[in-house]
Amino acid sequence: MIERYSRPDIKQIWDLNTKFDYYLKVELAVCDGYAELGKFPKAEIEKVHKKARFSVERIDKIEAEVHHDVIAFLTCVNESLGDNLAKYMHVGMTSSDVIDTAFALQIQDSAEIIRDDFDTLLETLRILAEKYKHTVCIGRSHGIHAELTTFGVKLLNMYDSIERVYRNFVDSAEEIRVGQISGPVGTYSNLPIELESIVCRNLGLKPARISTQIIARDYHARFMQSLGLIASVVENIATEIRHLQRTEVREVEEGFTKTQKGSSAMPHKKNPVLSENLCGLARVVKNNTITALDNVVLWHERDISHSSAERIIFPDSLILVDFMLNRLNNVLSNLVVKEENMLNNTNLFGGIVYSQKVLLALIESGLSREKAYRIVQRNALDAFENNGDFRYNLEHDDDVLEHLSTDEIDDCFLASAYLKNIDKIFEKFEF
Repeated sequence: MIERYSRPDIKQIWDLNTKFDYYLKVELAVCDGYAELGKFPKAEIEKVHKKARFSVERIDKIEAEVHHDVIAFLTCVNESLGDNLAKYMHVGMTSSDVIDTAFALQIQDSAEIIRDDFDTLLETLRILAEKYKHTVCIGRSHGIHAELTTFGVKLLNMYDSIERVYRNFVDSAEEIRVGQISGPVGTYSNLPIELESIVCRNLGLKPARISTQIIARDYHARFMQSLGLIASVVENIATEIRHLQRTEVREVEEGFTKTQKGSSAMPHKKNPVLSENLCGLARVVKNNTITALDNVVLWHERDISHSSAERIIFPDSLILVDFMLNRLNNVLSNLVVKEENMLNNTNLFGGIVYSQKVLLALIESGLSREKAYRIVQRNALDAFENNGDFRYNLEHDDDVLEHLSTDEIDDCFLASAYLKNIDKIFEKFEF
């Protein structure tokens, strides 16, 4: 069994030197598998482990001649081994055995880093949700004031979305944790069929149930879709922050350092640039999912039309998702929450957001729903369209006063009536 290797950072996982390092790990794991089956002498394979080396510079030089990166890699490694040991390398294999199995290792190591990102982000959201659990703010539908909620509930919704895409990501990463050592067109024609299971076990992978010289690309498409879903949820949270930072709303702001500047022309500007950046990056990841879906369609047992695209979309998407989760965590950790502004916004136009309570009170007093609705809507729209005061309008409307006392009107404007179930909502989460 090969020694477990230390994990590089996510950018290093996808650089050229590390890619060939993964290739070598697969090749050595195959040598170990042959030795475990008694096909190769263990003492000789120990020498292979000690002597096998490669140089990206040398691989590039060989590839310029042979125009095949795996052959160039193997030629370079074999030069370090010499003829007596080189005979143990790549026996019965095809290039895709190395490429796809190494690709699986790259994906798994990247996924481990992203799992850590999720854990950090979820903890940040949990702390913030509990901190602002009872901070009153306005809920909006269609971008328009609706009814009261709390900022903690908003954050809890973010937590729920992030946790859900996290679970989906973990599931898809587990599904794609597969390797193959099956030879040309996947028939094991020149190698023992049991070798695949041994190699995959030693590399921490599962053997593909079947392969056609490559691992089917629907595995990869589903995994890429999980990244696209992460990007969409991050974008949704970033969009919420952008809206709440608008001058007309000003309920939250991204952290702004003393030396930071928001505009080359307008010194007053503090822009939600980090959240805007996240929205832009999300577009890249989401669009890469389309390419991954296209890669599912290949000719017969294999072609390489998927290969060139995967060399772009997988490193880019995984590195971006890692960056986006970290950036979102940074935005949330440094978020400036303007609780007073949140409360003030709930009272705009004399508290028109309490209109449903007034409607229900009038219905309970004996009015028909239709008539009660007309009365409340008339007073609310007058306040809204004339920068007036909804509560004042109600207190001076004979149609209202005929059915509700001043105290009963006051009762309709109690924020506590809207927030009575906040604790129960939080109880649904196991913090």
